[in-house]
Amino acid sequence: MKKEDLKRIFYQSLTGFASLALAILLFFCIRDFNRIHGALLWLMGVLTPFIYGGVLAYLLKTPCNFLEKQLQERLPEKIRKYAHASAVFLVIILTIFVIYFLLSIVLPEIVNSIATLIKVVPRELDRLSRWLIKELEGNEVAQNYVSTGISNIEKKLQDWAGNDLLPTLQGMMGGFASTVGSVFSVVKDVVIGIIICIYLLLGRKTFARQGKALICAVFSREWADKILDELAFIDKTFVGFFGGKILDSAIVGVICYVFCLIMTVTMDFRNAVLISVIIGVTNIIPYFGPFIGAIPSALLILINSPVNCVIFIIFVVILQQFDGNILGPKLLANSVGLTGFWVLFSITLFQGLMGFVGILIGVPVFAVIYDLVRRQIRKGLRSHGREELLEQDPAEETAD
Repeated sequence: MKKEDLKRIFYQSLTGFASLALAILLFFCIRDFNRIHGALLWLMGVLTPFIYGGVLAYLLKTPCNFLEKQLQERLPEKIRKYAHASAVFLVIILTIFVIYFLLSIVLPEIVNSIATLIKVVPRELDRLSRWLIKELEGNEVAQNYVSTGISNIEKKLQDWAGNDLLPTLQGMMGGFASTVGSVFSVVKDVVIGIIICIYLLLGRKTFARQGKALICAVFSREWADKILDELAFIDKTFVGFFGGKILDSAIVGVICYVFCLIMTVTMDFRNAVLISVIIGVTNIIPYFGPFIGAIPSALLILINSPVNCVIFIIFVVILQQFDGNILGPKLLANSVGLTGFWVLFSITLFQGLMGFVGILIGVPVFAVIYDLVRRQIRKGLRSHGREELLEQDPAEETAD
């Protein structure tokens, strides 16, 4: 038997063995899915600080690189070698300051809003009841319906406070030790995550070189170049999407705050800071973010003034039209390359798979998958001599 035949038989046998091994592995994975899922959850719990640190380091990588470049250009040559560590230190300090600043603004506003709701709701219900009864004077049937309805609402609120809210608070007080333990665990993971983030930022260039060396050592030159190019595209897509979205949301929040300040001066508009933060933060969520932020904000305003609530809803609609058609496309140009349909599809799909995290990362992840499929389709059309079909795909033209 020839050497070529032996080699062909060997590779065919190896392929068959690998296929059989994968089939057996898949069978055991399906059979013991619950056990594997539990093991994965345990592993995720153990690695939680590293996940926190890795995500935070990735988000801070771009501003850290920018600060390091600025410091290297401006620092004297004698201390220029400290630019790398100084940039990491400044980014961490700025991040902690921004988080503290937002919490110091938002938390008091939330407490004040809850206190206002507790005081205002019974009073407003009583005022609404008296106004409706006065307007329906002479119509006893309608007055009875109104009185019964208001009484039912008040009764349900009292039942909720007595049967649900108070037992919940008592349970929270009873389980104070476990609550403290849970909070301590989260704080511990966050603190360790910040330490890991600092290590990752300090060694980001070393890790990048080591990763590139590993890929080049394992794969051939052609495949290594393809993998590195794809990783660069993924990094560009994620950085472009999240960077542009954060800047876009910050601008939307500032515009909303200016509008709320104007309304505060002219029409006794309340909760300006809290509403602006809600609108700005939820705007980070693609597609559904404006609605998620506008609904609770409108309810807060409705408690104090229905007229202001209507004005606010009109303003939010105009603001989101401006953001969706002008500001957003300018800041996110060429970052994801998806049409509105695929954005909605990706959010819906990844929200079902990963929950809230899927809503945040669904768009850039799907953009990467979409680009991979698009390039394979283009390659296949060219190999079959059907280049004319490349110009007939409007989604592809948008992605290009």
